[in-house]
Amino acid sequence: MNKITRRQALGTAAGALSALGIAGATAHAAAADSRASIPAGTVDEVYQGRRIQITPATSGGGHHGGHHGGGHDGLPTVRLDGRELHVMRNADGTWISVVNHYETFADPTSLARAAVRELQGAALAPFAPMGGTA
Repeated sequence: MNKITRRQALGTAAGALSALGIAGATAHAAAADSRASIPAGTVDEVYQGRRIQITPATSGGGHHGGHHGGGHDGLPTVRLDGRELHVMRNADGTWISVVNHYETFADPTSLARAAVRELQGAALAPFAPMGGTA
């Protein structure tokens, strides 16, 4: 009774064809990726209708226009719809933002996506440290 049924044969064939189709589509999408010209470490995507832009840290001049007084070099710049989202890196390597201050994230991209979800369509208010104006 080790005969394969017609249903099993069709199911196996359909599964194999699906896997080949997905592999082919993925290879084609990777080859035609329009973001290939974006520098490494840079993110420019639209998530839930909001534009997320992440640029890697620059080597000088401080972060966020220098209002921290230095010491925060190495942090990427994260923007939601062109407005800067203040991000901080924890000692354990996780990330937090002013929008999700009590929830940590593995990387700036997942942090920015969570901020978009949390804002629920509201505009990001300008970050004004120390009571200053942004």
